[in-house]
Amino acid sequence: MIRRIGVIGGGAWGTALSQVAAAGGEETLLWAREAEVIESVNGAHENRLFLSGIPLNAAIRATGDLHDLLGCDALLVVTPAQHMRSVLAAMPRIKAPLILCAKGMEEATTKLMHDVAREEQPDAPIAVLSGPTFAHEVAGGRPAAVTLAVEDQEVGEKLRTRLARPSFRPYLSSDVIGAEIGGAVKNVLAIACGVVEGRRLGLNARAALISRGFAEMTRFGIARGARAETLAGLSGLGDLVLTCSSENSRNFSLGKGLGEGGAAEDLLADRRTIAEGAYTAPVLERAATAAGVDMPIVSAVNALLSGEASVDEVLERLLSRPLRSEGI
Repeated sequence: MIRRIGVIGGGAWGTALSQVAAAGGEETLLWAREAEVIESVNGAHENRLFLSGIPLNAAIRATGDLHDLLGCDALLVVTPAQHMRSVLAAMPRIKAPLILCAKGMEEATTKLMHDVAREEQPDAPIAVLSGPTFAHEVAGGRPAAVTLAVEDQEVGEKLRTRLARPSFRPYLSSDVIGAEIGGAVKNVLAIACGVVEGRRLGLNARAALISRGFAEMTRFGIARGARAETLAGLSGLGDLVLTCSSENSRNFSLGKGLGEGGAAEDLLADRRTIAEGAYTAPVLERAATAAGVDMPIVSAVNALLSGEASVDEVLERLLSRPLRSEGI
């Protein structure tokens, strides 16, 4: 039976998932780097740094020591993608399930997070939790549905039973690769949709970009072994629609700033939280090239973020591509 949950990562999403895990009074341990977060959660039952204004369940206890999590029955890993390896490597080998919640690819290797986790914690069953969620809504108890992907269905059933709430519905899948790719690619596409918003190109352009971006996601996912139905589900298309439609998305708001004329370096430096798509874009473009997959929107976002092309140049490239038949 899975009862005691640990959460690695004290940002907004990690805090929101702690709130889910602690519903019903189940003790939940939240590991955070920031002393301010630990003090705020334990003293005021609120994460004032990353999720201010939302009262937290008193069953949540924050810690700064990873070893405190070793007695947990399962761990939600909510660190940024580029830090996941170092955090998991800092822990002793564990056998408790790891539920990966970061959305990205490792810069040095182009590996997905489940591959990184298996290398650093080979004895732990690996699951992926991904879907269309904003942290403040989940923490506030508003309805949400997610994909919980795990190859071992017995482990998946136990995790789903433990995490499911009337307002938080996990749907089981065995397609770990598909669940991860949807989350990684949609972050990059959300930046592109933000550029459309910032440049005031209109809703027609945004709808076109979402649909063609989804085609890119599907091409890449299938090339990497994902299933098309996973990419069309909550962790793919569902998450894509959400993050391409709201300034609550860090990636969308970054793109909006770029579309309004801001420099990527300045916009990224001025952020307390991480827009994962900015770090995924160059990795994803490399991985797509290696797989022989055409991803022009991803390439355009990477060119914009790297300073290789301006917004106008990127738009010209996309709009001057040869006309072709619609399809994946």
